[in-house]
Amino acid sequence: MLDYEAIAADYRHNGFVVIERFLPEGLLAELQAETKSKVAAAREGRLSGPHYDVIGTPGGGFDLRRIANPEEAGAVYDRVMRFEPLIDLVAHLLGGTVRFDHAKLNFKPPGGGGALEWHQDFAFYPQTNDDMLAVGVMIEDSIPENGPLLVVPGSHRHEVYDHHQNGVFVGGIPADRLNGAAHAAVALTAPAGSISIHHARTLHASDRNRGGTNRPLLLLNYFAVDAFPVFHGYDWDKFNARILRGSPVDCPRFAPVRCKVPFPAPVPAGRHTTGSIFDTQADMTGGLVLERQSAAP
Repeated sequence: MLDYEAIAADYRHNGFVVIERFLPEGLLAELQAETKSKVAAAREGRLSGPHYDVIGTPGGGFDLRRIANPEEAGAVYDRVMRFEPLIDLVAHLLGGTVRFDHAKLNFKPPGGGGALEWHQDFAFYPQTNDDMLAVGVMIEDSIPENGPLLVVPGSHRHEVYDHHQNGVFVGGIPADRLNGAAHAAVALTAPAGSISIHHARTLHASDRNRGGTNRPLLLLNYFAVDAFPVFHGYDWDKFNARILRGSPVDCPRFAPVRCKVPFPAPVPAGRHTTGSIFDTQADMTGGLVLERQSAAP
């Protein structure tokens, strides 16, 4: 039985929490099987469409880097997103109401791929308040070698950093703006079926994958019902159809959270992009993860 109050206290203090072996074994097995099937299809050149970010490998093959809106690409992802014990917990952390906003399934292909620079989710989609969180579902074991999520405890209680360079949004924070904050980072490692939950303002990143697995991480983003986007628009009926706890409201709640909008977007220089965070960070310079990688043997 989960101790909601203890989890909430930990989340409020640190800006994140990890709950080991949260998913039932049967649901986890379905999730793993579906994900392995999609990875295999991508490697065989059989996976295409707007949901799939498939990249080429140095050997002329293919790897699956990301699935956008996976809840639309596989029934098991939708079931995990709506899993009642998960929504119960999220509702407790968000004050009672829950709107599902979006999801993505990120991979780290083996052999050094998939690193992400330091960033805060709130900078990508600022809302009228910051009762917003992301659930990371660990489909495989998350271990130090495969580039687990790195988070900075307590960073959700501080500023939203500028994620721009040279006048465009690059989706990451250069090292000279962090003032050493990332030195306090901890890695979120846990067995398959575990979940992490982090606040939308929590500083986080991940290193490259030095292991032999794909390290798939299903990220489910949930907001309070009265958190409204400050820049993006939605169809009103579809917006309200995403509510999993609570009722529609037509008056957003405002909180004093200062943040730049994630625009203008960078213009890719002659390369194909899918709009993912990997593409957004492609032209960023001066990042801590990038510096560490360039210095590695």
